[in-house]
Amino acid sequence: MASIFIASLTYTVPIEQVDAVLADHLAWLKAGHEAGHFLAWGPREPRDGGLIFLKAASRAEAEALLMSDPFMLHQLADLTITQWTPRFVGPGLEAFSG
Repeated sequence: MASIFIASLTYTVPIEQVDAVLADHLAWLKAGHEAGHFLAWGPREPRDGGLIFLKAASRAEAEALLMSDPFMLHQLADLTITQWTPRFVGPGLEAFSG
């Protein structure tokens, strides 16, 4: 059974460097969603990083997926991964039930 992970990225470079790779990052996110891994994503406010909610069979799989992010490949952000076990999901959020 898949687990849910929350990836928190914090930019370590000026936003202009992030923006230069943003199109590749968004394409990577869409591909991960189509593969069934990424459930939701978006920037934090203020725009100093972002969050990705994903499903993976293990923490090792989540780490491998996330390290293939163009932001990580170009060393633009720090990454924190939190494993999450939802105890309740409301209507419309069934994808988060693991």
